[in-house]
Amino acid sequence: MRSNKAIEKIKAFYHRLRMRSKMFPRKTLAHKAVSPKKTVNLALGKPYSIAYHLIGEKIGRFLPLFTGLNISLYRSELKINFKAYISLTILATMAISSAVLVFVPCLAFFVFRVPLLPAFLFGFGAALFAGAFSTTGFYLYPIYRADKLKRELEDELPFTTGYMAILSSAGVPPEKIFSSLSSLSVPLTVSKEAKDVVRDVNLFGLDIISALERASERTPSERFSEMLEGVISAIHSGGNLAGYLRIKTKDYMKLKRIGLKKFSDTLSILSEFYVTLLLTGPLLLVIMLSVMAMLGGGSLGILSPDLLLSLLTYIGIPLGAIMFLIILDGTSPKW
Repeated sequence: MRSNKAIEKIKAFYHRLRMRSKMFPRKTLAHKAVSPKKTVNLALGKPYSIAYHLIGEKIGRFLPLFTGLNISLYRSELKINFKAYISLTILATMAISSAVLVFVPCLAFFVFRVPLLPAFLFGFGAALFAGAFSTTGFYLYPIYRADKLKRELEDELPFTTGYMAILSSAGVPPEKIFSSLSSLSVPLTVSKEAKDVVRDVNLFGLDIISALERASERTPSERFSEMLEGVISAIHSGGNLAGYLRIKTKDYMKLKRIGLKKFSDTLSILSEFYVTLLLTGPLLLVIMLSVMAMLGGGSLGILSPDLLLSLLTYIGIPLGAIMFLIILDGTSPKW
């Protein structure tokens, strides 16, 4: 009897051990099947999402350096969380600086035949410059985008208020006015703002006054915000909304004429700067450096005339042209 019980215990132990050995590979395979999905999701995610998952918890000490950017980011309508954007800024700056630190010394040493130590120092300086340039670019981009939205809204404002005045004179309620603005066939910036108002009313259940107040706080344009506040006051008091919009249309049309006159003066000044800095100046420098290279002198430390000429041709002039295009885009009216 005792031997039978011992045999049964051994069989039961063997059965349990066999069952566990069958379950172990399945768990391992399941783990291996899940892990690639996580990797694929991380690889195919948006850049700011990846940056936030990688370094989002470690950027608390850098947030005070970007004070004020949160408002510009909100008004630029980038639809990105503040911490995610700062994570993307820091990660991109580190990646760009590391790439420049490796690429520039190799380029200087193997292509331009610069000695190893000066090439490394030149690469280190270029990496610092690239990091500062990247951080500045990420910081200024929401500000530039918010300013661009502001200019586009203010350029469209005379026509927008005129269109709203026509609908209001026909007895169309404010909700239908903004619904009509959101479904225009012409792609306008004000249509996006109107879509947000319609979304707040239809989807989030806000009344038209609350939706207009949120739009007034969100917009980067002071004129558009002032117009929305006037519409809110007219709805509150039951005043003549059509008359108010007609008056604002005349005021905005006068401001647009003044703005176009100022732009013509600014454009003449920019054309003179373009001719001086990007045409005459580089031409004189190219002639001077070419003569210095032929005479065999005029080097500035490790920077020979040939290297200065290459830097001017492939870096200086393109960067100057890009900066001029950005300035021209920042001052040009859309309409």
